[in-house]
Amino acid sequence: MTNDRTPMLQMKGIRKSFPGVRALKGVDFRLFPGEVHALMGENGAGKSTLIKALTGVYSVDEGTVHLDGSPIRIHSPQESQAAGISTVYQEVNLCPNLTVAENIFIGREPRKLGRIRWKEMNRAASALLADRMQLHIDVTRNLESYSVAVQQLVAIARALSISAKVLILDEPTSSLDRNEVQQLFAIMRKLKNEGLAILFVTHFLDQVYEISDRITILRNGEFVGEYMAAELPRIELVSRMIGKELHAFEEKARASSDRKAASDAPWIEAAGLGRKGAIEPFDLSISEGEVVGLAGLLGSGRTEVARLLFGADKADEGKLTFAAGGDGLRSPRHAISRGIAFCSENRKTEGIIDELTVRENIVLALQASRGWFRTISRKKQDEIADEYIKALNINPPNPEHLVKNLSGGNQQKVILARWLLTQPKLLILDEPTRGIDIGAKADIQKLVLSLSEQGMSVLFISSELEEVLRVCERIAVLRDRRIVKEIAGEDMNSHNVMQAIAGG
Repeated sequence: MTNDRTPMLQMKGIRKSFPGVRALKGVDFRLFPGEVHALMGENGAGKSTLIKALTGVYSVDEGTVHLDGSPIRIHSPQESQAAGISTVYQEVNLCPNLTVAENIFIGREPRKLGRIRWKEMNRAASALLADRMQLHIDVTRNLESYSVAVQQLVAIARALSISAKVLILDEPTSSLDRNEVQQLFAIMRKLKNEGLAILFVTHFLDQVYEISDRITILRNGEFVGEYMAAELPRIELVSRMIGKELHAFEEKARASSDRKAASDAPWIEAAGLGRKGAIEPFDLSISEGEVVGLAGLLGSGRTEVARLLFGADKADEGKLTFAAGGDGLRSPRHAISRGIAFCSENRKTEGIIDELTVRENIVLALQASRGWFRTISRKKQDEIADEYIKALNINPPNPEHLVKNLSGGNQQKVILARWLLTQPKLLILDEPTRGIDIGAKADIQKLVLSLSEQGMSVLFISSELEEVLRVCERIAVLRDRRIVKEIAGEDMNSHNVMQAIAGG
């Protein structure tokens, strides 16, 4: 594939800012006809913003867009579709209670004298699915009666029925099993051979190298580079996404001579634990006083592991056992009673409660564990809040301050205080330092090491590899929803972890 052809789509110098945030900083992107082009980047890299700028959801501040050699200015998703740019999102945005045919032609039904010509529409839908999707199904059945994979193909068929020149597939494989992914890839190859330009967004490295011709990498809203997939080694892709060359990592081994050695006996142990569509069966043990890290790119399955270990999601295979006896978790409340605490990566939606004070947020988990009929007295609440505000250096040190008015780092400390108050045996921290300043990061990292020395077990999840290496004694590496390797001791360095993440 040569670069001297005219791109079907070319974006140059795209800039987009929101209040206090520069989301895109002069990004370039090219998409050629008859290719699958993967758009790669970690959380916050700017992928979604770039797609929304292209499809008219956002207006761009600066930059130009050319489609099929002509400049275009798109102001809405409707204009985007009319121009020939169609998007299929991760969550199928169709109407499950309508038939397949109705979903494909909704708003564009063939009519005569104001009435829908049902037979003509059904015939057209059947022909479109058979010819373009190699899919032979009853189009008069409701969409909800079919699998997610079939729904994805129907969504693509609908996009193609609007004479698409560019097809954007945003995480289309996230809910598909391996066989369904292969079915989708077969369709993508067929469409590519017909000359369609396909922009493919995914977090699965194996899929990127299986289906993609070209790769563009974004990081922190900036264009990192465009590469031919066959010429970019996996470890180099990971390095460019993370933003660190291998030699730039400063290895920071833990000072283990002063700390209490972790117990050899697992406090919690997962054997073949898995959940279809979320995480493949895995084995993982955590001993008393041990800090175990989960490393991997966004979408690799780290959070899914944490949610199974907290009972937020229910495993459909495997076993979870505890040193104290018993197995399995029925719910998060059952996990809390077992001594497990979980600080979610989504502190805004699953952590803090905006309209409550710092004090009210801190005592929330303890009050829930006691039940609402055994209320904690206001005097006790004040004592607890004051103690943890001082211990974690929460600023401003006012327990009656609304938590929504605190900085991200201090909000994270409030959530930590809430769970530490329950005196957990295992603390699960999912991206505890994301989006907070360096000082707050250092405080949280010191706290993790301190808790470990006191005998608390910690499962530590972070996208920052240096951070995982700094605080963890053992690292489980995930790739494409499965644990692929455990690394400990002298082997625990950035090169080995990145090699495991990259695979291949």
